[in-house]
Amino acid sequence: MNIITQTPSFMPKPVGRFNLKDEDDFEKVRIEAEAFYQTVGEVYCPYFKEKIAFNSKGLKHLKFKSDQVARVKKDQYARLNFSNTLLRSSKNQKTVQGIREVRQFEMQNMNSRWEKVLKDVTFYEFISVVDNLRIKVVIKQVALGQKYFWSVRPFWGIDKVNSKRVLHSISQEDD
Repeated sequence: MNIITQTPSFMPKPVGRFNLKDEDDFEKVRIEAEAFYQTVGEVYCPYFKEKIAFNSKGLKHLKFKSDQVARVKKDQYARLNFSNTLLRSSKNQKTVQGIREVRQFEMQNMNSRWEKVLKDVTFYEFISVVDNLRIKVVIKQVALGQKYFWSVRPFWGIDKVNSKRVLHSISQEDD
């Protein structure tokens, strides 16, 4: 009896080591990321020479595109899975790769109720390589207030077999 130990050539190989596997895996990553955010608080950033807050706004942005529009689970999974690399990335930021200044509506508590108010917002983008993965970390500052972690974006690529977006590492051996 012949047992096949390798993936047959006609079947696509799994691509990207941070892609969603199943619902249990997603829940595990989500719970770990939420626990991480509760323990961090602030991290010193050498570029700004000040502390960057890790608060619920950044965590919410990783899970939702806007107030009531959730990201698809594959996208949430990839972003939440970077929680453990964010600390190392944020502590080593010495060069900003992009600054974007916009005016946009932000939620603000006014007269005991939440309202959307037009504010000046600055986004600072940093690119890091951590554990052989290239990621973009975004820090947000609203109207010269405290800077806080806003987002992490992995280096996405396209799977040549099924033309879907997948997370790639820099090492070609892992993908």
